[in-house]
Amino acid sequence: MTESISLWPLLGIAVIVLGFILRFNPVLVVIVAGIVTGVAAQIPLLTILDKMGAGFLNTRNLPFILLLPLAVIGLLERHGLKEAAQGWITKINRATTGRLLMVYLLVRELTAALGLTSLGGHPQMVRPLLAPMAEGSAEKTYGPLPPAVRYRIQAMAAATDNVGLFFGEDIFVAFGAVLFMHNFMLESAGIQTEPLHIALWGVPTACFALIVHSVRLARLDHHLRRELANTVRDHQGGRDDS
Repeated sequence: MTESISLWPLLGIAVIVLGFILRFNPVLVVIVAGIVTGVAAQIPLLTILDKMGAGFLNTRNLPFILLLPLAVIGLLERHGLKEAAQGWITKINRATTGRLLMVYLLVRELTAALGLTSLGGHPQMVRPLLAPMAEGSAEKTYGPLPPAVRYRIQAMAAATDNVGLFFGEDIFVAFGAVLFMHNFMLESAGIQTEPLHIALWGVPTACFALIVHSVRLARLDHHLRRELANTVRDHQGGRDDS
């Protein structure tokens, strides 16, 4: 007879879901979920606390690594990083929001394919540089942007970074997903593959993603022209009346 498996330890997942829905402190939610899981698995309380303490000591330097770049970026923003990025992009006559994001998409995919995934990212690249440059490019042509349009440009800048990273890193031979697929097919199905071959099959997908998202960015320029044309005419009419 096979031994039955207790599902009570899965209560920890319910605690996490409930805690996030109620918007409690994430650290407190995770700690309570860990304790609930341990108690449901009939692990002594002292052992649970010992494991949690050991995990904290092993990762005590992680917050410093994560928070230090954010502090540096915040300091740069305070001293005009976003304004400097917007001023620089307005000097390029043929730059549009869509074209700028297309260039970034290509660079992001190529660098991610080489394993340089840390060169971009939302906190260190999109928020302080890419999004302000995309907004500045639109403001150069259409003037002040409505909040809805500004949010749309910011969302598309974040999506561009996601697409470039997600499909670009699949080409890197040492990427975790590539190695996982190699081990899974070898151990579960007995299929002998090479990680390099798996990575190479990611190239067509990355190219297709590049084309599809570039079309979306070209449509973004079209929508900006259509939505903001009236704003430009009104702005020019106001200057003529004055």
